[in-house]
Amino acid sequence: MKILLSCLLLFNVLCFLLFALDKRKAQRGQRRIAEKTLHLATLPGAAPGAWAAIFLLHHKNRKAAFWGITLALTLLQGAVLYFTWTYFRAQL
Repeated sequence: MKILLSCLLLFNVLCFLLFALDKRKAQRGQRRIAEKTLHLATLPGAAPGAWAAIFLLHHKNRKAAFWGITLALTLLQGAVLYFTWTYFRAQL
């Protein structure tokens, strides 16, 4: 369980840092990180890191399509967490 939580924390920190790097590149007029890459970084349980970057860094906060996909990924992660939690509780 500790390993899983450590991995989730690592994924969230890395996702946040990737969003921060993209924000920095946007401010400097440099080549940006593809939105697909940001969504893939969000996929492995890193929705909290993505939302933290969106709200704290004000990054991608005006793009409704980006929000929609991030919300869908968040709901997907919530469903996986719910069913995984239910499965493991039934095993105990």
